[in-house]
Amino acid sequence: MTTFTRRRGVTLGALTLAGALALSACGSSDSDSGSGTARTHTMKTAMGDVKVPVNPQRVVVLDTGELDSALSLGVQPVGATHSATEDGFPSYLPGSRTKDIKEVGEIANPNLETVASLKPDLILTSKVRDGDRYEQLSAIAPTVMTESTGTAWKENFQVHADALGKQAEAKKVVAEYDAHVADVTEAIGGKEKAAATDVNFVRFVEGADIRIYGKQNYIGSILADLGMGRPAITDKAKDGFSYDVSPEKIDLADADVVFTSTYGDPDKAGTTRTMNSGLWKGLTASKNDKVFKVDDRLWIAGIGYTAASQILDEFQTDLTK
Repeated sequence: MTTFTRRRGVTLGALTLAGALALSACGSSDSDSGSGTARTHTMKTAMGDVKVPVNPQRVVVLDTGELDSALSLGVQPVGATHSATEDGFPSYLPGSRTKDIKEVGEIANPNLETVASLKPDLILTSKVRDGDRYEQLSAIAPTVMTESTGTAWKENFQVHADALGKQAEAKKVVAEYDAHVADVTEAIGGKEKAAATDVNFVRFVEGADIRIYGKQNYIGSILADLGMGRPAITDKAKDGFSYDVSPEKIDLADADVVFTSTYGDPDKAGTTRTMNSGLWKGLTASKNDKVFKVDDRLWIAGIGYTAASQILDEFQTDLTK
């Protein structure tokens, strides 16, 4: 496995001009004049069919999953959004690969003027993040949207690979991930032991209840790939995503192993108070020293193969201590 994979209000006039520049750059037909060489191809997206350049050179990504996909495939975007709570890009990504990427605003709130100024020939995002901005984004450059983020990260990755013209590279990334999963499963004791070990993921969120993550989300899919057991509480998760509780009901998070992260300030999110409580200390994982604090931006917001590879490494390290 490669080192990188393992370690892991704009004016209408401005938008129209930027759109014209972008479309001129990538071509409006399916082939170069007289050469028969394709310049664009048509993709099916969450917003309908979209013509995209065969070999895009100036890509803007508007969420962490798209950023992870591009870098996993060897493509360095010219622009990307960042988390609303932090400046810069996720620290799990190599700084050498992100230092020259222009920040274009927050996730779900990109600065369209900044995006247009980069003269992209392709924009990657999702309907759930930027569906209400689709027409404006499409006026800047061909915009490929997936339906959502999270659980569908593997399917989204294939869409990103198709849009970027990196299908062959995508096969290698997926094969490396599958091999990595097999290695980690073996390292923690094999499939039977994995299935017999119940794992919960608890996320503390500033301004919200505590989330016990279910099975229909990014981290849930990785745990499923490893064949880990999941406590019965995860089946009660709303839409399969999370079962939300107050600190007074944190005992519902009981499991053999608990991974935990915090979004926002630990004091304001209730992390400190809850983890010092008797209920928390009474969890099976707490009593057996099997509670592991992890990076929220990696385990929850990474949503891609580079993040997943690093999560697998950390998972193996923690469970084989």
